[in-house]
Amino acid sequence: MADAVTTSMNDEVIGKATARHVRMSPMKTRRVIDLLRGMPATEAQAVVRFDPHAASEPVGKVLDSAIANAEHLAHVRSLRLDPSDLVIIEAYVDEGPTMKRFRPRAQGRAYRIRKRTSHITIVVAPSDSAAALPRGPHRKAR
Repeated sequence: MADAVTTSMNDEVIGKATARHVRMSPMKTRRVIDLLRGMPATEAQAVVRFDPHAASEPVGKVLDSAIANAEHLAHVRSLRLDPSDLVIIEAYVDEGPTMKRFRPRAQGRAYRIRKRTSHITIVVAPSDSAAALPRGPHRKAR
């Protein structure tokens, strides 16, 4: 017999958003992501809005999308969700495919230029459920 107090993971409202093939190097993007990890979502939005790094624009878009996805999921499941209650529980940047280009150099040589891309992922959840979720090690760069 199940208690009415316990909730399954299916009732959990988690908003996840991913931007793939963002034309910015993962190292630059991780600088912004490291500022946001573990922050309340509304506070993170304010930080991203005024952060001088160029990577803050795509990270801000992914954060806005994750919050909107959580709100939509709550609406679909007929649950109440206050956007100011959301916390960033997971945020990481993976390396995407690298475009290789060549620059002409002196005496007929060619130097390779690597145009790196990133895959940005942000996961938000309500603060009461964020404490109950299992916390794994932070994802590291490969």
